[in-house]
Amino acid sequence: MKIGIVSINVGGPATAEKMVEVVQHAEAAGIESVWTFEHVIVPTDYDSKYPYAASGKMGIPPEGWFIDPLISLAHVAAATKTIRLGTGVNIFPQTNPLLFAKQTASLDALSGGRLTLGLGIGWLAEEYQAMGTPFERRGARFDDYLEAVKKVWSGDVVEHESEFLSWHSFKSYPTPAQKPHPPILIGGVTKKTLERVVNAAQGWYAPSDSPGELAERIGELKEIAARAGRPFDEIDVTVNWRLAKRPDALTEYEDLGINRAVVLLGSTGESDPKKAIDLIASRARL
Repeated sequence: MKIGIVSINVGGPATAEKMVEVVQHAEAAGIESVWTFEHVIVPTDYDSKYPYAASGKMGIPPEGWFIDPLISLAHVAAATKTIRLGTGVNIFPQTNPLLFAKQTASLDALSGGRLTLGLGIGWLAEEYQAMGTPFERRGARFDDYLEAVKKVWSGDVVEHESEFLSWHSFKSYPTPAQKPHPPILIGGVTKKTLERVVNAAQGWYAPSDSPGELAERIGELKEIAARAGRPFDEIDVTVNWRLAKRPDALTEYEDLGINRAVVLLGSTGESDPKKAIDLIASRARL
């Protein structure tokens, strides 16, 4: 079982001040990967419903710091050697896909091939509006952007004409160090998400850590993979682990076929991230 931590880029000024030393501590402790969350903005009020809390609201105020994920990962990449760098997850359809392709290829090249890209379609319509991207058809936009970005990463001449993009006769370098591109994990719980995982990605990022819900979704994922002729053991399944709530969950996760548990630092009961990492390493027997 690979063990990661999340999130290294959310909090306040101390998050920025301590980010490098926290990630270096994680690397020394045997943590496999560090992960980020993404929101470009947090509205002062919003009608959109946050799907992972009964209140329908995020647990962070508008003044909370969401340091840009790719900048955060580049920052810590320069001060580490082996730990993997993950986005968990970036809101892909609201971004400029060509700039995203350039930034992620550059980060993978500079880090020596340590990037893992968790991508999702998002839920916050007000953020899409602020970004100047339609919230409607974001799933179709996700699919098209992913197909197009893979062409950019290939290093070949790009030709991509679609409802959303018109790209012709160019190349973009550097290409990613990992071939054909960094591993892609798609986050979410819908059937459409699981179909995207099977058809276009290397793995699934599960936002829930409930064994019952995970078992149901993984069963569904296995069925979709079987219909597509794809072996389930090729699919990298990652789950957010709330350690204090489920301290002995790793065996259950392994039995379900989960490959990676990413611990929410705030779920450990430790306010000091280094102490949280030490607790995680001890529980996971790293």
